[in-house]
Amino acid sequence: MTCWKDLLSPYLMGTGGLAVRDPANGELVAAVADHGPREVEAAIAAAEAAQPEWAERPAKARAAILRDWHDLILAHAEALAQLATLESGKPLAESRGEVGYAASFIEWFAEQAKRVNGEILPSPWPGKRVLVHKQPVGVTAAITPWNFPLAMITRKAGPALGAGCAMLVKPAEATPLSALALERLAHRAGVPEAVFRVLPSSAAAAVGSVLCASPVIRKLSFTGSTAVGKVLMQQAAATVTRLSLELGGSAPFIVFEDADIDAAVAGALASKYRNAGQTCVCANRFLVHHAAERAFVDRLAAAVNAMTMGHGLAPGTQIGPLIDRRAVENVHALVADALAAGATLAAGREWQADDGSFHPPVVLTGVTPHMRIAREEIFGPVAAIIRFADEAEAVAIANDTPYGLAAYVYTRDPARTWRLMDRLECGMIGFNEGIISTEIAPFGGIKESGLGREGSHHGIEEYLEMKYCLLGGMER
Repeated sequence: MTCWKDLLSPYLMGTGGLAVRDPANGELVAAVADHGPREVEAAIAAAEAAQPEWAERPAKARAAILRDWHDLILAHAEALAQLATLESGKPLAESRGEVGYAASFIEWFAEQAKRVNGEILPSPWPGKRVLVHKQPVGVTAAITPWNFPLAMITRKAGPALGAGCAMLVKPAEATPLSALALERLAHRAGVPEAVFRVLPSSAAAAVGSVLCASPVIRKLSFTGSTAVGKVLMQQAAATVTRLSLELGGSAPFIVFEDADIDAAVAGALASKYRNAGQTCVCANRFLVHHAAERAFVDRLAAAVNAMTMGHGLAPGTQIGPLIDRRAVENVHALVADALAAGATLAAGREWQADDGSFHPPVVLTGVTPHMRIAREEIFGPVAAIIRFADEAEAVAIANDTPYGLAAYVYTRDPARTWRLMDRLECGMIGFNEGIISTEIAPFGGIKESGLGREGSHHGIEEYLEMKYCLLGGMER
């Protein structure tokens, strides 16, 4: 079995560079090159030179290379999983799941690369033909987050490379190692080095400005906070660069009186406590009908109190560390504010200084929609329970947010299911399911949760230009 250090050997530095630390204990994992604006500009120039040859390769040839990349990811699954855990902190079982999820996008877009179809439209004129032709947008870039250091790259690079685009990736400063491992495997599979580059950097703002300002970059995909997304949107306006933005969320998790409570608790555990609550689609607000509240809270609290908190590589760990001390302090402040405003601890306890970068899993009851914890993205292992009286109130609370990424609904009423499909303001809904992500479905949000979609057959369209061609002189 390949060790992650062997996989990263060309990138590792003895001293200097960008230091990557284990969020569980602060220990140095590795150091790699720290790219500044000048190195990024050189990579853009190299990608521009390499782009035409990659775009001209038959789609079937690009697809074969992507398929080889997919196979290499799975062949090195354990090394990649250990690497993701060391730099992001998530439990190893979750990292193993992420490797499979990451590989699924490469497999999917290897197939979609061969299905980029144009159109021949009925002509309104005699002797003329109307065609719609699709071409790669050109050189693209991605800025990816730390919470899914593998999958957030493949979800963007897969469609870009499949469409015939070059891609440059600026990974999160905290988790560049997984990204570099993916780059090495992609190059082994046959992706030209200049066509796919990973550029770790501690100068996030400067690199983002370079990518947005460059007339060569024709598409930028970003996953991260709404605040940063708005800055990138403003900067990209100068070059009218196409954007995909997957931004913040405040997902409501709605439990109606007719719900299967055991299923709802299982879904809540999967949605809220995965990666210690550090996912953009995790349940942020639990809206529970007053008739179901006691049963739901009692069972959820019992499960949360039984959770094991520890290092991600330790057997049995269910809750790992948060990504850094600042993240812990933010979550602690939200919990403390809620308790001061009248909420009650139904499970867990408040964070203490000797917890370090770990935040205990918590269930809070008595939360109201106006508390900070119900208005802000928690990004930690805290379930905030808000009671509601009827469907209309639940929908009003759920939609009372600038975000619109995901929602979860537990009900056995099919008519209610159809009503809420229309009434909930979000891009994705899980009905009686706590995990919704898959490579075959379009992932993305509305309102201030972003623009565009990733995954599915729609995902590759984000990297294609549509060109209308009118062919005259076609008379016989």
